[in-house]
This record gives sequence, structure tokens and C-alpha cells, in this order.
Amino acid sequence: MAERPLRILQVGRVETGGGAASVAGHLFRGFRSRGCESWLAVSRKSGADPDVLVIPDEDRPLYRALGYAAAQDRLGHLAGRFPGRGWGLVSRSLRLVTHPRAVMHQFVGREDFEFPGTDRLLDLLSAPPDIVHCHNLHGGYFDLRALERISGKVPTILTLHDEWLLSGHCSHSFDCERWKTGCGTCPDLTIDPPIRRDGTAANWALKRDVYAKSRLYVTTPSRWLLERMEQSMLAPAVQAARVIPNGVDTAAFRPADKRAVRDALGIPPDAPVVLWTTGERGSPWRDHAMLRSTVERISGGPRVVSGFSRTPQRPLFVAVGKDAPITGTDVRFDGYQADPGAMARYYQAADIYLHCAKADTFPNAILEALACGTPVVATEVGGIPEQIHSVNLAALNPCGVEHVGRATGVLVAAGDAHAAAHAVVALLWNGAARELLGLNAVRDVGERFDLAQQIECHLEWYGAIIDHWASQAVSDH
Repeated sequence: MAERPLRILQVGRVETGGGAASVAGHLFRGFRSRGCESWLAVSRKSGADPDVLVIPDEDRPLYRALGYAAAQDRLGHLAGRFPGRGWGLVSRSLRLVTHPRAVMHQFVGREDFEFPGTDRLLDLLSAPPDIVHCHNLHGGYFDLRALERISGKVPTILTLHDEWLLSGHCSHSFDCERWKTGCGTCPDLTIDPPIRRDGTAANWALKRDVYAKSRLYVTTPSRWLLERMEQSMLAPAVQAARVIPNGVDTAAFRPADKRAVRDALGIPPDAPVVLWTTGERGSPWRDHAMLRSTVERISGGPRVVSGFSRTPQRPLFVAVGKDAPITGTDVRFDGYQADPGAMARYYQAADIYLHCAKADTFPNAILEALACGTPVVATEVGGIPEQIHSVNLAALNPCGVEHVGRATGVLVAAGDAHAAAHAVVALLWNGAARELLGLNAVRDVGERFDLAQQIECHLEWYGAIIDHWASQAVSDH
């Protein structure tokens, strides 16, 4: 008898968007295109795909009878279809009115896991899944305590897109290491996702206890994040772990004729163009102070870049995203581009992509820029060094290319605006080196970060996990 298709359930907060949502969506559609039965369970559905399922906010009989469950389903759909219109705020407000325990938890700084609808996750499917693959579980939609029940029934994978699963509240811990020992006395409660009071020790302990009762598999996009996980309270619950880098759709993000793309975007054909992005919701992880200082130096303000009086021609800075941390006559701000093809044109039009971050795991924007043949200047934080082969900044003289090698960009220390400006100016001067970096970038993305490769790596690992799960089940009995 022919082997049936693999049944895979992805779990994430929203159907569309960047970051974790983009990764989950790519995998969901990629698995389906390869003949798998593939579903995506989310809190907010924005389209009409029948394989995208909505995790109910609440499914207890009383709340169904009162119409609360139906109202929240409708509000969630509206929030997904019309982001930024206030429907999400209405949904959260209604929930707080009807869930006093959630209000109490919010008041004392406890993370909110009061989402009984999570218990119905496996019931949403037409057939039991072979794999449940969870992405970001924060954002107010998932009861983390359900991991014990779900992972007891089905092999369950967690993809870490940040450090939230390892800490008492924050998605990135920066220099704090209290997440290794139990949190408490948190140095910054405002780090996303913020909490009102210091309940971090209790949050940390709850997560530790949930993991201790669960059987979990973990994947991370970077070795950096995997090593963080191995030092955390999650580690003892992990049956196996693997680094699988994020992939980029090279059919959408690819080199193109720069002059034609600039003409379509209304960008001067011969202007030096430096691009940065701020994402769909802005980004708390970007270093806006460093970015402003870098732009000031590149523009030849009070502090010019050492070794260069100024760039060959005054550059045009193009920003794409929700917010505009810098404004000025040389800065063009275009809003968030949800369509991959539209976003690709900005990378294709740019000479350099600039990424100033205080923290980051494995940003898709860097992969997209590289796939379009645009060299990247970025801060050396988190998993970013695993994305970029860096050229020695001292080797970037105005003419030479002999030291470029396999490099795809330039890494600079966190907060070092002087080094970032120097790298950008050096690359703007040295067109030959910039071109070689771009060629290297396209080749490197094809070898290491192609989306098809990411999908196949997951499918191969799913097979190994299912075999391991079956052998463990036999030994348990």
C-alpha cells in the first residue's frame, strides 16, 4: 500500500507578515506544494485559504452560549484583514472584560496564558497530524501549558525565533543573564513583550515546569540561538535540536536591472542609494541612535568619515517600513511593503543595505538583500554573523578588490556608527568591490539560504523525529 502524505500542522500568531509569520507561511505552503497535508493554525486569519485555521480564543460552553466565542472569531478575522484599524484593540479589551484572571495576571506582571481554546488545537484538523510545529507562541493567543498535552500526543517542534521561551518575559535579553538562573529583579520590564510589574521569576518558573512535563524538539535559525537554548531551562525537555537557517524565496528576491527598477520607483538612476527597513510594526531591536549617527557621518555632517572627505555624490537614503526614525531632505520614506515582489524592487534598486541592530536572531531582511545582490553593512549581533561573510574593513580602499574573497558584506560592532559609516562610504567609492560582494551574495544565498533547501531540511528532520518518537513510545511501554 502506498505511503500516505505527511500531515503537518504549523502554529503561529498571524497568517501573513514578516519575521516568524513569514517563515511559518513559507513552510506551510512549501510542504503543501510537495504533496503533504499542510495546515497553518493562527489567531488571526486574513485570507480565505481553507487550510489556514483559527485557534479559538475561548471555547468553554458558557462563552459559546453567550456569543463571546463567535464575537472573538469575527474580531480576529477583522483584525487580520484590516491591521491597524483598531479591531485588535477591541478584541483585547473585550477579553479583559470577560476574563478577570487575565486582568489579575496582567496587574502582577504574569504572562497571560488564559486561552482555553488552545486545548482544541488538534481538533481543528480533519485528521490527526504527524507533526505539530510551533513558531512564536507569544503575542496573546496561546496557552503555553498546552504543550504538555500536545507533545504527549504528537511529536511537537518549537522553532525559536527569539529568546522569549527561555526567559521570564523578554524576547531578547541583551547583556542580562538572569534567564539562565531564574530571572527576577528584571533590569528592563519594557523589553518586548513588556509587562507592568516584575513577575519574571514566576513566569520563568512556570515555563520551566511546563517544559519539564513536555517532550519537545527544537530548531533554531542560528547556532547563536541554539547555544542560548542549551544554557536555558528549556534544554532538559529537548529530545533533539537542530539548526535550520531561514530560507529566502529566490524567485521573488533576485538581482534585476538596477536602472529599470529605479525608473519604476522614481529613484534617480545615478544616485548612490543606501536602504534600510523598519519592518511591519517597526522594530524595538533596531538601533535608531546608531542609524542616525551613521547617516549623519555619511552625509558629511559635523563628523566626516576618516579617510574620506565625503561620498562621491550625496547619497539618497531610502527607508521602507512602518516608522521613519530619520527624516530629512536626503531621506525618502516609503511605507511597509507586504508584497515580496514590491519589497524586492527596493533591494534591487539599492547600492547598499544598512542594518543597525541592538539585537537580532536571523533577520529575513538581510537574506532578502543578499539574494538581490545588494551588499549588506550590519551590526555583529545575535545570529547576523552567520548570515554575512564579512570583508576586512581596512581592505576596502577606493580601488582594490583583491581582499574581497568570498565576502558578502561588512560586519561592524554594535553601536559603532563610525565603522558603519566608513564601510558604507568605502563601498560607495569602490564600485568594483561592491559588485563583487553582490555576486558573492547571490551565490552564497543559493548555496546556504534557498527556501527550497529550508523546506527539504525540515521534511528530512520530520522523518527523523517521527522515527525517534515511535522508538521512545515503544521504550516507554
